[in-house]
Amino acid sequence: MKTILLIEDDPFLIDTYTLKLKEAGFSVEVATDGKQGLKKLAEKKFDLLILDIVLPQIDGWEILEKIKDLRFKIKELENLKIMVLSNLGQKEEVEKGIRLGAAKYLIKAYYTPSEVVEEIKKILTNDDNR
Repeated sequence: MKTILLIEDDPFLIDTYTLKLKEAGFSVEVATDGKQGLKKLAEKKFDLLILDIVLPQIDGWEILEKIKDLRFKIKELENLKIMVLSNLGQKEEVEKGIRLGAAKYLIKAYYTPSEVVEEIKKILTNDDNR
C-alpha cells in the first residue's frame, strides 16, 4: 500500500482528501502545518507528499527547499514524489514548484478531489514503471 503525507491546513480539505485517498486504497497521514510536516517526513518514509503552499509556521516553498537540500542526506526523502496542491496559480509559482522538485503542480480550484486522486495514481504508477 502506498503511503501519502498530506500537508494542508484547511480542515474541510483534509477530511475530503483523506476520505478520497483512503477510498482509493492509499494510507494517509496528515500534517496541518509545515513544521509538523517536515517532522513527519524526517521520521517516516512516504511514497508521495501532497503539499499546500500557504501554510502556518513553515510555508510550502520552504518545505520544498528543505526537501531539495536534504534529499540525499535523509533516506526517507530519496524517492519521495511531490505534488503541490495549491490555490497559488500564477505561471511563476507553478514553474517555481516544478523547479523545486514537484512532479506535479495542481491548482485546487481547477481539480475535483477525484481528479486529484487520478493525478496521484499517474504519478505513483510512473514511479512503479521505472
